[in-house]
Amino acid sequence: MDFQSQKLYSSKFNKKRLNQEQVRLLERSFSANKKLEPELKLHLANQLGVPPRQVAIWYQNKRARWKTQSLELDYSTLQVKLENALSEKRRLEKDVKCLQDELRKAQEMMFAMNNQRDHHQFHYQQQQQQNQQPLNFVSCNSTGSSEEGGSSSFHEDHEVLQIDELYACLLGADRSTWN
Repeated sequence: MDFQSQKLYSSKFNKKRLNQEQVRLLERSFSANKKLEPELKLHLANQLGVPPRQVAIWYQNKRARWKTQSLELDYSTLQVKLENALSEKRRLEKDVKCLQDELRKAQEMMFAMNNQRDHHQFHYQQQQQQNQQPLNFVSCNSTGSSEEGGSSSFHEDHEVLQIDELYACLLGADRSTWN
């Protein structure tokens, strides 16, 4: 715009406050176009009866407010996501603690079962010695004869037997009745 047309606009229009109808028109225009092109600026200025500079300043201010609102909205969204993530983290930490407690209890139970097995094995050995019988452990799949190798452990096909299976083996129960 040259100096003559600026002078024409400045004398033709006084800078004045926009009314509600003008603001609504600018808002609709801003919704459609965030960037003000020179042609649009002149068109809006003519339509509103205000200088193009006032339209440009309104657009500039509106864009700054819009960016600020967008940043605030983005910040709020991120804040909610952060709170959700922290809440999920706390929940997972509780789950981990519960699982660690369960694991510790299971390990204590296994330790107690091993100690109980060792205790019963010790008493069995003592009883064997008191009866003046030679100490021969026989695997459960044998016929019970000490001639079959006298295994020194309670293993069958290299699998460790459970405590109740050990008792059944010691008592000579038939394996088919274990389950």
